[in-house]
Amino acid sequence: MELPFNLKVLLELPTIKSNKNIWPKGWKTRTSLMGVINVTPDSFSDGGDYLNPEKARLRAIQFLNDGVDVIDIGGQSTKPKADLIGAEEESRRLLPALLAIREINKESLISVDTFHSKVAELAINSGANWINDVSGGRYDSKMFSIAAEAVCPYILTHSRGDSNTMDDMTSYKNLIIDVKEDLLRSTDKAVNSGVLTENIIWDPGLGFAKNTEQNITLIKNIDNFTSERFPILIGPSRKRFIGSILNESNPKLRIWGTAAIACLCVKANVSMIRVHDVEAIAKTIKMAENIF
Repeated sequence: MELPFNLKVLLELPTIKSNKNIWPKGWKTRTSLMGVINVTPDSFSDGGDYLNPEKARLRAIQFLNDGVDVIDIGGQSTKPKADLIGAEEESRRLLPALLAIREINKESLISVDTFHSKVAELAINSGANWINDVSGGRYDSKMFSIAAEAVCPYILTHSRGDSNTMDDMTSYKNLIIDVKEDLLRSTDKAVNSGVLTENIIWDPGLGFAKNTEQNITLIKNIDNFTSERFPILIGPSRKRFIGSILNESNPKLRIWGTAAIACLCVKANVSMIRVHDVEAIAKTIKMAENIF
């Protein structure tokens, strides 16, 4: 893949070594918090806000001060009907932000949100600690091999199709059973490719090939997933189904719906929740922990 000259120079520098502890403090004993930073012009909620690496860096500093456990950086929008930009353009967007954020704190945990194995490889070599793959390994057959080689946490998401087709792929015989069986099949492929079982995290994929009713069904039945052997990540933040229920068209004003789901996640022993509003949801989680 051809990269801009400045990125070539950066990537020729010695790789920043990840800290040996790749898990947040208290992992699986509490609900950890993943903060989203999208370096895209078109993400549904914060498109264009953090395209500038310096703005992404400042946002990361804010997240760290607010108590984030993992920072998730993405260069490809996964909203419905989003344009697929390819691995080269995704790398051009993502790597400068990742390198800037890594320089803040060598010990902080950074996740790369990508379904391209080449982007994941470049990100890991540039200091990322986790891979967050919304395709669950479906899009790029080499992704599992990269995750295995990196020996890093791998978020395996349930999804169908891509941004242009997923809204037409919401037919299930039994939503909970079908999602779980799909996750198990993808997990088998990952493990057979060398990904360590203990490094796999399940994401049931709220909003990915699910309508509003199905998303609510998943949330109501989250115990069906937390009872399995894999840690569970839930990503409800500002999503369309919350807007539909609350009649709120502005994604940034859907924080109250996100907070309600965060409370349930704490009660259900969900391992991690992925959000845009770290400060507010960190406080929500803290309060919920003292209630439940």
